[in-house]
Amino acid sequence: MPHLPDVVLWSVPAFVLLTVVEMVSYRLHPDDDAEGYEAKDAATSVTMGLGSLVFDALWKIPIVAIYAAIYELTPLRIPILWWTLPLMLLAQDFFYYWSHRGHHVIRVLWACHVVHHSSKNFNFTTALRQPWTTWTVWPFYVPMIALGVHPAAIAFTSGANLVYQFWVHTERIGTLPRPVEFVFNTPSHHRVHHASQGGYLDRNFGGILIVWDRMFGSFVPETERPVYGLTKNVNSFNPLRVATHEYAAIARDIRAADGWGERAGRVFRGPGWQPARVRAAADAAAAADDAAAAAAADAAAVEKTGAPAGSRSATDRTGAAGPAAGESAA
Repeated sequence: MPHLPDVVLWSVPAFVLLTVVEMVSYRLHPDDDAEGYEAKDAATSVTMGLGSLVFDALWKIPIVAIYAAIYELTPLRIPILWWTLPLMLLAQDFFYYWSHRGHHVIRVLWACHVVHHSSKNFNFTTALRQPWTTWTVWPFYVPMIALGVHPAAIAFTSGANLVYQFWVHTERIGTLPRPVEFVFNTPSHHRVHHASQGGYLDRNFGGILIVWDRMFGSFVPETERPVYGLTKNVNSFNPLRVATHEYAAIARDIRAADGWGERAGRVFRGPGWQPARVRAAADAAAAADDAAAAAAADAAAVEKTGAPAGSRSATDRTGAAGPAAGESAA
């Protein structure tokens, strides 16, 4: 078995140092346009990160067993050499892109990943806000195992990818030189990814390289200040609620579902998916609200003018009737 370092563990001192530096920078040079740090939010993010170490260790037991079985079954072998390791990292980043994208567009996968997006702040502690249910990630890397990549190499390259992404979780770095912004995931690109605005949703999934997003149509540049968090925020600093709130929401929707088709949709369709009956009810409610608002506006007009709402003067009615005799409509 190859002996590769645990890059995440070795990087912990750097994570701590950079976080302290960023905190001090906000204290010395406050930025009204940046979210900065909030004590409870930062504590929740750190707690989620520490918890993920425990749960990841548990999930690794069955996942490593599955990877090892696949590795033994495949006749292919890719040696771990100085020149194959960068290629493995490139392949891992490619499959990470699809894993990340899948965890945004399939609700049961989003229930895992939503944890990372649940902060309304964006700083280095946000990078530590990791899910406790990463058992949904392993299938995306099965092709690498089947092609002969050793499971230890998967662990190493995944760790390297995670370490790289730490530094992109900051508002203290603007845009970098154009070649860097074109090829790599940067703080600017990742701020877009964490934003909750409609035009920014489900964009910029790349881990190390942003070229995957450019290739597969999911890239959006940063053009306006992001609003961080979820479209429906958790509004809780309880780590257990942060870790499980979307699973609880899925369970509620399944219980209320009308038939197995809707139940499947609640689990495997997108996070915002609604069945036709719910959409129809929402449209009807919106139409009723619009009608009520229009009636209130008419009532206000009557009270203000003393004339029936919607009435017009004789001149107005004549002018609105059409062109006068002998004239042609423009």
